[in-house]
Amino acid sequence: MTESQTNPLSWRKAGLLALIAVACFHVAYTPAHSGLLALAIVGYVVCLVQLARLRTTRQSFCVGLAVGFACFAPQLECFWRIFGAFAIALWLVLAIWIALFLALAHLALARFGLKRGAMLVPFLWTGLEFFRSELYHLKFSWLNVGYAFAGWHSIPMGSFGVYGIGFAVVAFACLAPVIGRFFVRKLSLVEVLVAAAIFFYFFRAVIIPVGSDRGPLANLVIAGVQLEFPNETQIQQSLDKILASQANFRIPHSRTTTNVALIVLSEYTLNGEPTEQLKKWCRDNQKFLVVGGKDSSPGMNYYNTAFVISTNGEVVFKQVKSVPIQFFKDGLPAPEQKVWDSPWGKIGICICYDLSYTRVTDELVRQGAQMLIVPTMDVADWGRHQHELHARVAPVRAAEYGIPIFRLASSGISQGVNKSGWVQSSARFPGEGEMIFFGARIGTKGSLPLDRYLAPLCVGVTGLFVIWLAVTAFRRTPAVNPQPTQA
Repeated sequence: MTESQTNPLSWRKAGLLALIAVACFHVAYTPAHSGLLALAIVGYVVCLVQLARLRTTRQSFCVGLAVGFACFAPQLECFWRIFGAFAIALWLVLAIWIALFLALAHLALARFGLKRGAMLVPFLWTGLEFFRSELYHLKFSWLNVGYAFAGWHSIPMGSFGVYGIGFAVVAFACLAPVIGRFFVRKLSLVEVLVAAAIFFYFFRAVIIPVGSDRGPLANLVIAGVQLEFPNETQIQQSLDKILASQANFRIPHSRTTTNVALIVLSEYTLNGEPTEQLKKWCRDNQKFLVVGGKDSSPGMNYYNTAFVISTNGEVVFKQVKSVPIQFFKDGLPAPEQKVWDSPWGKIGICICYDLSYTRVTDELVRQGAQMLIVPTMDVADWGRHQHELHARVAPVRAAEYGIPIFRLASSGISQGVNKSGWVQSSARFPGEGEMIFFGARIGTKGSLPLDRYLAPLCVGVTGLFVIWLAVTAFRRTPAVNPQPTQA
């Protein structure tokens, strides 16, 4: 099938679709992410799929690059604060993945036709999205389709996962023209009732949040305080403040009063290992403490580590950050991952951006984690929107695995999230010294959603499609016949 047979778009229509795609993307990622505005991400994907119908592969790639840059650059303006002019290159790297999707989707439609090619498009999207988010050196998972639905507390998120939701949205976008033609015709009464029943179920299961005050009472009360690069005196004063304040707090949306057993401080609270003074505080006050610091390593480097200090004043567990941030001095990657066999159950600890990578958190769930604790360093100078985007991750992970998550950030937005993805308690940005209390119910082990099997399959399908394109292009290259020389 030739490229001209895919009913190519005019430039005027393509330009309009590109503008609508960018607008829908930014609407979906507004700070009010728990409402129906998240549905705008569907419009973004529908427009992208239609842009694959441009006349040539090069046109699809270039338009995709422009759309990707217009989507990612404003949302990730924090890159400019952190990296300066180098942020432009990082924005382009992210935009290239949208360009690759449009180019490959165009080729699928051109080679297999609109109907059969459309069946391949969701696999291409999910394969590229998973590879971009999890599998290469510059991996970055934010701003994908699934994270737009953070805060919906949905059954599909727990069943399908963040990448599975993306697959479903793209599949819907491919079917949108067919669905549109179905609804423009006259519907029978039975069809109307069936459609209404499906919508009602979807509304109840997905849009209406799960009540956070339902279910068993908490069996672990956790507290934390937001501190950014504190000294030892500030740490001591903040811990004392938690003890003095706990009697005046009730766990938000819970019938449980506070009796704090575990305190969490952020990543890089300490500039080294826990001090004897900090261990003595835990022993004197009979509290467990999870605190971020640095563990020594061979040579001049270090391990970015979360230390667990028990009520006897000893470090009983520690976990190193698995994926140090690229271009930062963030220590060496973790040589191994283990779960902490705590007095309340198995708790997985991951540090900061580790929560963004399913290949990190999945391993903790496979080991039987019943809860995740996440010490996080989000610098206040990175801006409010960076903190708001990062705050989308914990509700999604909790809903995916069906386990609670406590995330303590240095300058906000700290969160206590129940197993349905409902944020029960939070601390604001900016919030130096602000406390957060969370009642967690540690019970059943977490489970992996279906997309943990679907997404690698999509990567394989995408890879095979690229190989097939390369082989067919090589076979179509005409051989060069040398001209006979004249005697």
